[in-house]
Amino acid sequence: MSRPWEADPATSFKRRLGKSPQELGNTTGTPDCPDIWELANGDIAVIGRDLTGSLGENLPDGVSIGSDERLVVIPRNMLIAAKPDIPSV
Repeated sequence: MSRPWEADPATSFKRRLGKSPQELGNTTGTPDCPDIWELANGDIAVIGRDLTGSLGENLPDGVSIGSDERLVVIPRNMLIAAKPDIPSV
């Protein structure tokens, strides 16, 4: 059975949503920075800490993580900063 949506590995990064991790004070400038990006195909890429192992053990009812998926966490201020860049439709 095919899935209704698949991530496109051939797409590219289009633009950052919100402010950079440096602007928000969420990094020391090292390469392990959380970030949110719109991809060329319209999908969204989130770079965050992988907490699949810990938070994934206590998921709410009706929520699941596929074998090829990860639960990532980003700082709250990063999503708030991205809000103006996220379309309402």
